[in-house]
Amino acid sequence: MATELTLAMIKPDAVEKNMAGAILAHIEKAGFKVRGVKRVHLTKAQAEGFYAEHSARGFFGELTTFMSRGPVFILALEADGAIAKWREVMGATDPAQAADGTIRKLFGASKGENATHGSDSTASAAREIGYYFAGYELL
Repeated sequence: MATELTLAMIKPDAVEKNMAGAILAHIEKAGFKVRGVKRVHLTKAQAEGFYAEHSARGFFGELTTFMSRGPVFILALEADGAIAKWREVMGATDPAQAADGTIRKLFGASKGENATHGSDSTASAAREIGYYFAGYELL
C-alpha cells in the first residue's frame, strides 16, 4: 500500500470539550505521522470556501456556522493508505452508528457534532491539504 497524506480536522465541538489531546493521542496510536498541524479559528468565509462543494445542500449554512464557531485543529496525516485508514479510525459520520473504539464513537455527540473531519478521496485530500497548508509547511 502506498504512503499518502490526508487531511484531518478536530472540529469545534471536540476542541470546546478539551478532547483535542485525547484525539491526537488516538491518531498517533493508530500509526499516523503528523506532518502538519495548526490551531485556527475559521472565519465563516473560510469555512464556506472549504466546504464549497456542499454549498447547494440544505445543511451548508448550519455546517459553516458550526465550523466557524470556535477553534479547530487542522492536521496533515501520513500513513500507508492514509485516506481510507483515517476514515476507518474516525468511524461513521453518525456517532450512534460508528464502531466501538472509533473517534466519533468515543468523542462525537451527534451527526452534526461528530468531533472530526477527514478527506474522502485522493483528490479531496490534495485540495483540502492545499487549502490549509503551503507545501513547505509539510516538510
